[in-house]
Amino acid sequence: MHSAKLRQQFSDQLIRWHATEGRHGLPWQGVCDPYAVWVSEIMLQQTQVATVLERYPRMIQRFPTVKHLADADIDDVLAEWSGLGYYSRARNLHACAKQIVNEFGGQFPSDPALLEQLSGIGKSTAGAIAAFAFQQRAPILDANVKRVLARLFGITEALQEKATTNRLWNLADELLPQTPKQMPVYTQALMDFGATWCTAKTPVCITKKAICPFEGTCKAKSSDQVLAIPKKVTKPKSPHFQCHVGLFLYQNQVLLQKRPAKAIWGGLWSLPESAWEELDGIKASPVLDSSSAIHLLLKVLPDWFGENAAWSMQCTVQLGTRFKHVFSHRILHIQPSVLELDQNAKREFDEALQSDKESFVWARLDALDLYGLPQPIKRLLLDWNPVRDGVVIN
Repeated sequence: MHSAKLRQQFSDQLIRWHATEGRHGLPWQGVCDPYAVWVSEIMLQQTQVATVLERYPRMIQRFPTVKHLADADIDDVLAEWSGLGYYSRARNLHACAKQIVNEFGGQFPSDPALLEQLSGIGKSTAGAIAAFAFQQRAPILDANVKRVLARLFGITEALQEKATTNRLWNLADELLPQTPKQMPVYTQALMDFGATWCTAKTPVCITKKAICPFEGTCKAKSSDQVLAIPKKVTKPKSPHFQCHVGLFLYQNQVLLQKRPAKAIWGGLWSLPESAWEELDGIKASPVLDSSSAIHLLLKVLPDWFGENAAWSMQCTVQLGTRFKHVFSHRILHIQPSVLELDQNAKREFDEALQSDKESFVWARLDALDLYGLPQPIKRLLLDWNPVRDGVVIN
């Protein structure tokens, strides 16, 4: 079958494949409510399906409509998103809900071009919402779809190149079924095929676990380039950084500080943290005088406890075990230090932080779910006793 014929028959073959081999019964499948579709699409970006299966019902239960989400406090949205990572998605979700309520009367537009103008919705996500919720003939082009099309049509250029992306978008548009009512199942089939059969490292044509419906027409297969397509681009090594975080504890409470909106973990609650220092190699430098509370404060709260600050607390710092957190483009080595405060020390803290009290909160260790916390910090707080005693957090 030549490429022209493949173009004509692709959607029908894919829909037939999905009937027997596709994923069925996922909680967001078969749903035409654009709000539910949108939430699932944003959650599925950069998050594994297994995780979304657990968290999606919670999200919909807590914010059942776009108005509920728009009216919610951003802290509540971030708290519900805690642990899913890439927190700009949650902030965009909240901003987009407000746009839909304020600019579109609470109704999602069906036009992909209008959807694409909303916060956090790119062209592929707009296409998915339009296809699933409104049966619009709109293409999608996520990472899985790019891989499928590149292999089928033998596209050997790097997918990051603009010309290649444009070519793939044109293909995605050409391959759409002619009947709008087929768009939901076709779009789901395309997603499923890339996620479960034409995978990056173990496609079925290599593992021989099944017979691919495009076995005889795939250019990558016929040229023995399945694992070479898409073209691999060498990524630069991730730089390593280190920072210190302070666990300031009073009874069953810990001091949290709100992160700046445009910083990493923007808008979340976290532990007071020092500036990041880039490491030469991956070996961290000496950390802290373990007995110096003022040294710790000057590292993590310098604007509130300056060098000339009155300091009468008789508290000892206990060093925890350094651990690392891997971001998409950097690696952070985190050195926790614990300072348990007595009543007088707590009073001095409150006086020092009074000028910026909106940025700080004493949070109960047994109520951390009320706060949007970065996942490594949440784990550190939940396990702070083992950390203090020198047990590594894995």
